[in-house]
Amino acid sequence: MSHFRFKQGKQAARLLCAMLLFAVAGDISRAAAGPLRAAANKSNPEVLLTEIYKDLAENNLRVAQQKADALVEAYPNFRLGHLVRGDLLLMHTRPVTMLGAAAPAGADAKLSDLRREDAVRRQAEPGRPSFALLPRALLQMRKDQRHALIVDAKHSRMYLYENRNDQIRLLSDFYISQGKLGINKATEGDMRTPVGVYYITGRLPGVKLPNMYGKGALPLDYPNDWDKVHGRSGSGIWLHGTPPETFSRPPLSTDGCVVLSNDDLRTLTRMVEIGKTPVLIGEQVEFVSKAQLESDLKIASELVESWRRDVEQRNDVRVRAHYSARFKSAMAEDAVTWLAKQVFLPGAHKISVTVSQPSYFRQPSREEIIVSNFVQQTVVGKFRHAVRKKQYWAKEGREWKIVAESNV
Repeated sequence: MSHFRFKQGKQAARLLCAMLLFAVAGDISRAAAGPLRAAANKSNPEVLLTEIYKDLAENNLRVAQQKADALVEAYPNFRLGHLVRGDLLLMHTRPVTMLGAAAPAGADAKLSDLRREDAVRRQAEPGRPSFALLPRALLQMRKDQRHALIVDAKHSRMYLYENRNDQIRLLSDFYISQGKLGINKATEGDMRTPVGVYYITGRLPGVKLPNMYGKGALPLDYPNDWDKVHGRSGSGIWLHGTPPETFSRPPLSTDGCVVLSNDDLRTLTRMVEIGKTPVLIGEQVEFVSKAQLESDLKIASELVESWRRDVEQRNDVRVRAHYSARFKSAMAEDAVTWLAKQVFLPGAHKISVTVSQPSYFRQPSREEIIVSNFVQQTVVGKFRHAVRKKQYWAKEGREWKIVAESNV
């Protein structure tokens, strides 16, 4: 709203509201039908805001006002909704030059936060991918991984994907808040949200937490192996809700956690599975064609197959060649020390090594990283050993090397 001027007069209103509609770019088709109050109770606030802007574009201030009234009645703690409603009331009497014209004097800091929230919420529809595109980060999920979450920090957005019959589809997306200083967490207390591939490790009900966490929290396994290799510190990175009096927080407002509205958190809590649901956090989600995704998946699976073959053949030189000179295990071991601990019955020559239940993710970071997770089963005569492995493959020049590995 801050770039537009509301003026009285039919022609000016039409021009302004057409610009607003372009800026907000809402998905009108998702709005619920029926009475205004029913629509407010059944739709999310972003959809309702889009409906309000649509009515303005049609030069219907009265209906826009009614919907704003219904919005704040349904979501009384939605501060941005109250701000928009106040501006609509003011528009009945005089021009409004920017969002928050009706805000009281001395509210500059809070007003700035609400304007930033409005700006990123307006990016939701332009950033939503077409059905023909898929997130490049989700190369392949295990059959028992039913959902995945991807955080797009640039647009303060979280995408919820469903995995069914080896096909993924977008179920929903949510507005989120992140660290006060953005992403790329490195140290304890740096007010940043980490970048990487994480897993949900538990569910914490809101009744057992301070009010600031809202209706609950979903802890993540930060720092992961890749973070430890880079010496990243800190802990307690969660997905959590908001205090009862706050529907949402400004885009950059947390100590490093990812914060959603309590309504959205409840939706996620019903779907996620501890230890299975991946949460991929990056600067921006990259959406690609199915052909590009299949090409990336082929690279990831061939890397693991090449490694498996060399392990099975007990070719120590070739196995070692898969590991980077900067490799570190979670215990800070170099490649030579780590590999020496992975050999079973070293005197045996004929062994069988198989890989099953694989998942592959591209870490959503500037550095090209593939995170492979699979079950390795080794059979030597009557001896059988199975372990789930996690490998981080990094592109070094034109080659891919393992830079971190752990047995889960």
